[in-house]
Amino acid sequence: MTETVVVNAGLGVGHLAPMVELANLFPRHGLAVTVVLIEPPAKPPSFAAAVSRSMASNPRITFHVMPSPSCHSNVPELIRAMNAPLREYLRSSVPSARAVVFDMFCACALDVAAELGLPAYFFQCGGASHLAVGLHLPHVQAEINASFGEIGDEPLLFPSVPPFKPSDLPKAALDRNDEMYRWILGVFERLPESRGILVNTFQWLETKALRALGDGACVVGRPTPPVCCVGPLVSRSGEDKKHGCLSWLDAQPEKSVVFLCFGSMGSFPKEQLAEIAIGLERSGQRFLWVVRRPHAGEASLSGLLAGCHGTHGELDIDELMPEGFLERTKGRGLAAGSWAPQADVLRHRATGAFVTHCGWNSVLEGIAAGVPLLCWPLYAEQRLNKVFIVEEVGVGAVMAGYDGEVVRAEEVEAKVRWMLESNEASPIRERVALAKERAEEATRKSGSSHQSFVKFLIDFGVTK
Repeated sequence: MTETVVVNAGLGVGHLAPMVELANLFPRHGLAVTVVLIEPPAKPPSFAAAVSRSMASNPRITFHVMPSPSCHSNVPELIRAMNAPLREYLRSSVPSARAVVFDMFCACALDVAAELGLPAYFFQCGGASHLAVGLHLPHVQAEINASFGEIGDEPLLFPSVPPFKPSDLPKAALDRNDEMYRWILGVFERLPESRGILVNTFQWLETKALRALGDGACVVGRPTPPVCCVGPLVSRSGEDKKHGCLSWLDAQPEKSVVFLCFGSMGSFPKEQLAEIAIGLERSGQRFLWVVRRPHAGEASLSGLLAGCHGTHGELDIDELMPEGFLERTKGRGLAAGSWAPQADVLRHRATGAFVTHCGWNSVLEGIAAGVPLLCWPLYAEQRLNKVFIVEEVGVGAVMAGYDGEVVRAEEVEAKVRWMLESNEASPIRERVALAKERAEEATRKSGSSHQSFVKFLIDFGVTK
């Protein structure tokens, strides 16, 4: 019987894409792999669609979706409640399980692995810098003995990462009594109990953070488990039919299009949509813009995990835009409803800049495609990613006003034109081109990420 690695992707689709890419590495080394997911309580159509796409395009992976209990009102309770069905599934359906790789938010499932005698590892879908901050965060929180939202905006100094303001932390972290924040602190406190942590990054990109993690500088008072780079893991096209936006890109000049896409929860109020539209129109630049329906609630980590902000029903883009916008920009601009094959768009020769919410999947896809980033962080760890992108690795610039009520049309117009045309942006374009080369090198057979994964399989005992 072929030994199986179980990859527990957790709740919803927020981390599904990188977890599936990670799962694809195991069959290449003779191991079977099963991806386990928890269906969000809201059962959004976006979840079923994402799982269907993943199943269709990854035939070597077994998928198992566990229905979520309806009696739990928040994400931490829900994830804890899934320990029992996960334990039963592993016992009854995966007797050949050799190891379990958990999404970091499933830290409480360490208890299941220990009970079953299975080696347990974590997969950090974010970068090594985010991991370094998270592992050190419980220590800093205990030292300051106050909420981060109460200490002003003096820069915080964490091992190996650029100084950042407390307001760059996820919103929940600004209140030390916030339930979601207390849960996240508990997650990071449990990560060192694992046998190892796999990170979706590569050595060249995050040398400083990886060195600090390897030296044990981030976890205070206990050993840090081995950290293994396996990235960049970026999505591959799973579509049999070519998406219409790619055909539109085929007709555009090389590196002439700015692509705007803000992730699975990246929707804006109508006022902000209007400012973006006006800015794009005034810029005179070609654009491809993924538009999502405005939602009433604020984007949050709990909403992302629970899948509460999917777009439902038909989307009338014209109704959301300033009057006549689509007609006036016809030919040089395309507004796509709700979804586009992001990785394919970024790899297209016509794409020259990427306005992004700075989710780590999107950051890596932009870097792997050699496309410079215009940073518009929205929630979770995205402001920390923005600091890293701009100040550490130098592959992007900030869209000013992201932290206010609205980013104005003048800023959209100026930054889009600057990134696509200005000589001042040449260092960013050159830096991201170099990053693309290093990303390609990392995943080759002789590359750092490939060799790191092989070492993980051998040294950590998953295979011989």
